[in-house]
Amino acid sequence: MPRADLIVNLVKAGSQGDQGLFRSTVEALAAEERAKRHHQLADKLEANLKLSTGKRTPEVVRAFDGGHGGLLYEINPQRTFDSLLLEDEIRNTLNEVIEEQHRRDLLRSYGLEPRHRVLLSGPPGNGKTSIAEALAAELMMPLLVVRYEAVIGSFLGETSGRLKRLFDFVRTHECVLFFDEFDTLGKERGDTHETGEIKRVVSSLLLQIDSLPSHVVVVTATNHAELLDRAVWRRFQVRLSVPPPSLAQKEAWFQRLQEKMGLSLGHTPKALAKKLNVSSFSDIEQFSDDVSRRYVLALPNADMKLIVNDRLRQWSQRANSKVTDSNN
Repeated sequence: MPRADLIVNLVKAGSQGDQGLFRSTVEALAAEERAKRHHQLADKLEANLKLSTGKRTPEVVRAFDGGHGGLLYEINPQRTFDSLLLEDEIRNTLNEVIEEQHRRDLLRSYGLEPRHRVLLSGPPGNGKTSIAEALAAELMMPLLVVRYEAVIGSFLGETSGRLKRLFDFVRTHECVLFFDEFDTLGKERGDTHETGEIKRVVSSLLLQIDSLPSHVVVVTATNHAELLDRAVWRRFQVRLSVPPPSLAQKEAWFQRLQEKMGLSLGHTPKALAKKLNVSSFSDIEQFSDDVSRRYVLALPNADMKLIVNDRLRQWSQRANSKVTDSNN
């Protein structure tokens, strides 16, 4: 049975002749029925909406370009939270979001909506994109990643128009919508170096985010939280800072690698965590892949301890060259 608030909105739109409210309500109804696997009913709602408004619906466009005009990448999520090394506070908060989404009918029966807007901040390479993917996997939703090269136009008003098309598409789907490097679009409007067009884009973006139904989970990631418009922060019910890996997390990573490979790394995971001087999970992953490649290529006479020592030496030189470059 459709939600009571949607029925009320439908009657309100009809009595007041509000085409915008009518369209958004029917889109929400169609998305809800599609989520229940009532595809025929959802198709009929969208087809009738097309006839009543004279516009193509996302279902019609989808046969040609995915329904979003190439503004999004659709990813089938593979990572899970169990595959990530997250701080307890981050994991617990995200588990709450998942529970709220899974039990949203109960929340709605009490006049409440689940949280569905998440802002992730922190230095690059520490799992913000992986968190978005894992969240989509846990919710059993597709991950839709915004393509900035397709969204941002060179002409006045073009970007805002594309954003509207993007949001018109996602609001009719249960999905996780991911904005990586969100500061690209959500810049501070008080920045004197930005044009009036950028400020209008930010205003349009915030309005579109506000209007999204709660079955669309918006995840944004930024390496430069200080660049975000102050109004952006208020839009997000969940704000998480994703830090670099701790020594304990490094140790846990190498413990997992050792178990995965089924042999000793020639060092204890704790000793290896101390010796590898890196500050991001992406670097640890690259180091691990580096070790695994050299081990496979050295079979059947591979000496894991020698391989790890050689990789540690190379990565130490790499870290020193970074310091030298930054000082020049």
